[in-house]
Amino acid sequence: MEKDTEGRIPFTAHLEELRKRLITSFVAVGIGFALSYGFKEKLFQILTQPLISVMKQGETLIYTGLPEAFFTFLKVSFLSGFMIASPVIIYQFWMFVAPGLYNREKRLLIPIVLLSSIFFVGGALFGYFIVFPLGFDFFLGFATETIRPMPSMKEYLGFSAKLLLAFGLVFELPLVLTFLARLGIVSVEFLKKNRKYALLLFFVGAAILTPPDVVTQVLMALPLMLLYEISIIGARIFGKKKEAPEPAAEAESASDS
Repeated sequence: MEKDTEGRIPFTAHLEELRKRLITSFVAVGIGFALSYGFKEKLFQILTQPLISVMKQGETLIYTGLPEAFFTFLKVSFLSGFMIASPVIIYQFWMFVAPGLYNREKRLLIPIVLLSSIFFVGGALFGYFIVFPLGFDFFLGFATETIRPMPSMKEYLGFSAKLLLAFGLVFELPLVLTFLARLGIVSVEFLKKNRKYALLLFFVGAAILTPPDVVTQVLMALPLMLLYEISIIGARIFGKKKEAPEPAAEAESASDS
């Protein structure tokens, strides 16, 4: 990037850099979408498997509008493309932030990108394999002889996509807090002191990100509590260490006393 006479990067250069990063991310998502569209039916089948596994024999998903199935497959392909492109998107984000970091902090970018991708995918997998079966079994438990569930493709996709992305993002919590501790922005003492406020925010955030039911809210809040404790451990191990006072400063302090 070009810098001014004082060594600062102009605001227009930041905008140009942001534009390049966004274009690269959109291209990556587009390539992932194109690759995923050829397997759209299989991808939707995989996505609906947690629901199908708890539905009774003969029950199926439906679509109520003529173009609903077509647009649902498009959205599934886009969601899959976004997941495929997530490492590129995370990398572009960190590279946009990199100019504001010190050299020793820039060396952490590659491990952070890899760990960010792993945590994001891990969160989505947790939602798929743990939360989905429990949540869907709870919802379908309200069916009776006269009340039968008939979930539509559109409604299911919106519900599942929101949860997958939400769990993928919240699982980034340990990495974000550990990185902030590494920069010296937060400390282990700060995280411990504000633990009770963090727990409150977790349940509020879970209520916002998940559907209005207690089951999925608890299934998101509980992992967040565990991830917060992992963040404290990460901050203790990788956080910025307090510098010991210099001997001269200690001697001067002793002479003053």
